[in-house]
Amino acid sequence: MSNVLIIGNVLKDVYLRLDERMNQFEKDENDVPWLDLAFDGRSGAKFFRRSSIYGGATVALEVVSRFGLNAHIAGAKIGFVDGEIIPNDQIAMGYRYVLCFGNKTSYLTANEREKTRWTYPKEAVDWIFIDRSTGVTDELVKGLQGFLSMSNHTRLAMYLPQNPTAGDKKLLELAELVFVDGDDSMLRETDYSGSVCQISDKTITLGNISQNWRMERTDLMTHLTCYSIIAASVFSGLVQGASVKDALRMAKVNVENSTIAGTLDLDEIKEKMENSDGDETDIRMIAAQLMAAGKGILAADESGGSIHKKFEGLHIPDDAEHRRDYRNIFFSTPGLEQYINGVILFDETTKQHADDGRDFVQYLTAHGIIPGIKVDRGLVNFSGSDEKYTDGLDNLYERMVNYYERGLRFAKWRAAFEITENTPSKMAVEKNAEILAEYAKICQDANIVPIVEPEVVYDGNYTIDQCKEVTAWVLDTLFDELARHEVRLDACILKCNMILAGKKYPIQSTPAEVGLATAEVLRGHVPDQLAGVVFLSGGQTVTQATDNLRAIVENGPYPWAMTFSFARALQDPALNAWNGDNDNYDDAKKAFKERLIENCKVLAK
Repeated sequence: MSNVLIIGNVLKDVYLRLDERMNQFEKDENDVPWLDLAFDGRSGAKFFRRSSIYGGATVALEVVSRFGLNAHIAGAKIGFVDGEIIPNDQIAMGYRYVLCFGNKTSYLTANEREKTRWTYPKEAVDWIFIDRSTGVTDELVKGLQGFLSMSNHTRLAMYLPQNPTAGDKKLLELAELVFVDGDDSMLRETDYSGSVCQISDKTITLGNISQNWRMERTDLMTHLTCYSIIAASVFSGLVQGASVKDALRMAKVNVENSTIAGTLDLDEIKEKMENSDGDETDIRMIAAQLMAAGKGILAADESGGSIHKKFEGLHIPDDAEHRRDYRNIFFSTPGLEQYINGVILFDETTKQHADDGRDFVQYLTAHGIIPGIKVDRGLVNFSGSDEKYTDGLDNLYERMVNYYERGLRFAKWRAAFEITENTPSKMAVEKNAEILAEYAKICQDANIVPIVEPEVVYDGNYTIDQCKEVTAWVLDTLFDELARHEVRLDACILKCNMILAGKKYPIQSTPAEVGLATAEVLRGHVPDQLAGVVFLSGGQTVTQATDNLRAIVENGPYPWAMTFSFARALQDPALNAWNGDNDNYDDAKKAFKERLIENCKVLAK
């Protein structure tokens, strides 16, 4: 068992959960808001909930101890015994108040950070871990330099504070492993050449290996505590002989499952890692099921604006009841599971119910159809530009976890690119590709299969060659970003436009031209490892989409599975037959089924 000496200050974090309903802020004569901290015992106490934990170097002490290493804090009569921090004697410590208001936290300290004294260890030390709470003194630097010069087998790791002092930089020269917040720009001013682990609010990176992590809850876990847990977990994993990849995963599992009450032990972390391996297998299996031969994916995910236009044109009332009845046409069509592997739903639809009382998610699952969800929130203009990006990344992981718990197993996110004289721009292509990749990574972190949809919009005035060029560019940029975000392609599906001239171009593309051009672009710009490609109809007529799909299939075979994911090209005949009147349900289902059969016949060729 390795012996670890932790250097740092013992703090007492006092968390004050302020009541959001109360007005606790006052403004001075300069209109600057100040928090009223005059808790006088009569009114203040009911405005907050108070919790206290040991912080500072004790976070590292707990994590390192739970990993099975023999650890203690230099000079502090404090230990980790039977799952909790135990002070062996009255010890001096700094107090830090953490004010929690909604999802935000602020820190309040009564004085400057205490300087850390050097205490010569009484037993052999394999590793010294300098915590971020350390207040470096000349005495500490000299003591460590002297000790390390005599103890050749002792190795040094340190967590640099955001504003390193001259003393920190002297210790940096002795360290083999360094942790930093955000980027490592501060190290560029030094000659440091050892290993650097960068911790940000989304990513842990060591060398060329990265691991996403998420902490989107409000149980008083602050980013400082999270970062300390991550650093100590990576350090402990490496000391225990784990690979860099596994050490980063250990840190992810530990921080995402920790609470203010404590962290996980090594066995618990390994168990959760094994379970997450199973989840990775599950999303590959779900992706394969979605791409099962001979069937398609129904896109029933029209947003409120899109379905409003449909209903308005036929004078159908746009209310929740009629929207439910409309979706119910498709989901209750007899034998739907013979033609469809999955259905993309809109959020409202996931909460609506089939005729038998089950919600649509449960209903589809019971019929062997995988339910999915559109999670983007539509297009928003870039600042000062007519070009658009897709909104919706905020709180996405939290939403995805909720959707998974409700039974949804895949998701879709659309980015739109218009071909004009000046668009799409390099900025729009790169930013939307980055957003798509971040969405896809969040999906996979939540055990949901992502469908990425970079659509070159059909409604334009451009040639088939222009469509070919732009689509290839967009796909290259997208797959570069997916690789950079470490998205697993074997659990990811591309929803792609067909390659054809724009709808307003005077010479329309023939199916033969569409089939050949689409095949060339996909073969040249889509990696073989991808789980599958599905095509959108994108405003084509019902028969046009089917004819073009047939031509693409005839130019196969392809290295990945291929199918359709149509909306209007499947739904419009049914919508017109229904026309808002449930007496026409049978005719609507018949019209819908005819389109399913025709498109599935194409796949069989």
